[in-house]
Amino acid sequence: MSALLNVESVCAGYGASNVLFDVNLTIREGEVATLLGRNGMGKSTLVKCLCGWLKPTAGSITFAGQNVTAAPAHVIGKLGLGLVPEGRQVFPTLTVRENLIATASTANGNAWNLDRVITFFPRLGERINQLAGTLSGGEQQMLAIGRALMTNPRLLILDEATSSLDTESERYVEEALGELLQGRTTLLIAHRLSTVRRANRVVVLDDGVIVESGSHDELLARDGGRFARLYAAQHRDLTPAIDPA
Repeated sequence: MSALLNVESVCAGYGASNVLFDVNLTIREGEVATLLGRNGMGKSTLVKCLCGWLKPTAGSITFAGQNVTAAPAHVIGKLGLGLVPEGRQVFPTLTVRENLIATASTANGNAWNLDRVITFFPRLGERINQLAGTLSGGEQQMLAIGRALMTNPRLLILDEATSSLDTESERYVEEALGELLQGRTTLLIAHRLSTVRRANRVVVLDDGVIVESGSHDELLARDGGRFARLYAAQHRDLTPAIDPA
């Protein structure tokens, strides 16, 4: 598989304070990768760099064969990067239909359109003319995912896709993701370790540095490794799930 995204020696931060240090990450076509890390470890900062919202202080980012290190967000979006942001961030005063159509003009191809999205998420079809701000949390998450799909992204970034959802909504979205991620190049930013099992590769970020990378089983087998410790702690219920950064 060829590399779709390549992050080389990236440093980034805010003002005089760096948050990311010499980060290297490659995501290949068709790969599903998960980025894990505790609160404040740099996950959100890396996402901002990938999306063009924050310029790295050092290093380079290549996406779809283009150097996008200093590119604005709309240019990266047109190249095929789609984001489902943490907190959903739908347009509350627009209808479901209007939210979905709002991103269709930047679509890369026509594989995902309005009909396909509402077929994939029937609840959105039932509420197509309802204001997004009146939807439940789970429905808003479906809408955020559908809106990203309407851009027909080559790389889909899902930032905390099931956070703050009730049990039923979480199960519904998880089932949808199980189908959606098959063969789709995806970067998951996860706070629940259950999501990790969907990934071909897990990347652990700690204090702004990538400290581990490998499959779920490989990392779990590393005695004393960061991922193994997080996994053990969560399954003993001694600590909460990994916090979003």
